[in-house]
Amino acid sequence: MLRVMTWNVRTGGRDRTGPDRRDRLVRVVTDQWPDVLALQELRGFDARNVAERFGEAVGMRAYLARSWFGQPVAVLVRPPWRVLSAGPVRRPFHHAAARVTLATAVGPLTVLSAHLDPYCGWRRLLEAGWLATALRRAPGESALLAGDLNTLEPGVDHTARIARLPAAYRRRHLRSDGRTVETRAVARLHRAGLVDLFTRAGTGEPETAPTRYGGGAEFSGMRLDYLFGTPALAALARDCRVVRGGETEYASDHYPVVVDLDLTPP
Repeated sequence: MLRVMTWNVRTGGRDRTGPDRRDRLVRVVTDQWPDVLALQELRGFDARNVAERFGEAVGMRAYLARSWFGQPVAVLVRPPWRVLSAGPVRRPFHHAAARVTLATAVGPLTVLSAHLDPYCGWRRLLEAGWLATALRRAPGESALLAGDLNTLEPGVDHTARIARLPAAYRRRHLRSDGRTVETRAVARLHRAGLVDLFTRAGTGEPETAPTRYGGGAEFSGMRLDYLFGTPALAALARDCRVVRGGETEYASDHYPVVVDLDLTPP
């Protein structure tokens, strides 16, 4: 079984003021023990050896994608899973997208870790298109997109959660008419044929932000973090859940999302 976890760890686990949260991040990752870990909002991880040291602390190897304008993202992989290729998705994302392709017993699996623009819906739509193209070009039939998409899911009534947001943050999730909820980036991934793994195999509540004590005034009980797979991969999803409680309530303003996939190393 291959366990994949995605998590926005909020400014690299280290705020400009307040406590250093990186030990908490390590404890959460160690407790969940993912084979593949997609991380977003890695401020400072592009400094010398920071990503490598974090990887060593959780027993994984880190593949970092530096940011054009925002913060880096990464995919981390635990042995014995073998990496065939790795690198950034070369598009001008507000943050970044990292790509890693693993060898599995049924062929290559490509994993993307992405963090979409937090401010602008049409930019998120554009970035979602870049991700869909990257997944379409991935080798084999199995590919997975993991990350903070900063987008509410379509087909759900978001009236109450939008109303709870302060005005300064409300506009991030509304289109230019000031009324229509901005869900186009996630809808773009659905149109590309990708499957929402939580919808396919999820248990519990889907909301990922904010946590109880980790901050997040810009959130109001929102699902912003997703795992999407190609149809071939979605057929292998056995469980998908948002991890709550314990250290997750303090380590970040987002909860991690985990999925177990019926895959083995070659």
